[in-house]
Amino acid sequence: MHVIFRALLILLKARRRRRTSPWEATEITLRALPTDVDILMHINNGQYFSLFDLGRYDMMVRSGLWDGAKQRGWHPVVQAEQVTFRKSVNFMTKFQIFTKLIGVDDRCFYIEHRVVVDGEIYVRGYVAGRLIGKNGPVPIEEILQMAAEQGHPAPENFEVSEDLKAWRRDFALPASRRPAPHTGF
Repeated sequence: MHVIFRALLILLKARRRRRTSPWEATEITLRALPTDVDILMHINNGQYFSLFDLGRYDMMVRSGLWDGAKQRGWHPVVQAEQVTFRKSVNFMTKFQIFTKLIGVDDRCFYIEHRVVVDGEIYVRGYVAGRLIGKNGPVPIEEILQMAAEQGHPAPENFEVSEDLKAWRRDFALPASRRPAPHTGF
């Protein structure tokens, strides 16, 4: 993980920041460092996924989901992600990453990330994720129950849009226990 030092800093700072509900947006402020940019001196498209991890760490720690999952032996994994670019974030530019848990379907929880510079959205990404325990993927109902036990019952109608469900479903690879042979393009 090439953002390991930033990740450790985010995890430490998150414990001292204001506690949040898992259902509200969180924000971290970063600067485009030399390790983030490519030859064109803007954040490399692939780097956004690592930066989005930082936003999720902050959100999970501040909301209590991190400790709740850890106590149960669960860890988060990404099942699918997509990103759309509008403008480039250039070297040394200060920016915010807003992170919000926006809903669930029968298998995944969905998080929206927005990269914002001076109040304007430059990049938006969606992540479909799961929590994995000793016996495999944790059912969404158990995750929502954990949040409720911490005083954060899920909002009513907390399902994601049909568009996001279709995106994850239509672009998914076969389950890891099923074959997925490469037969060429």
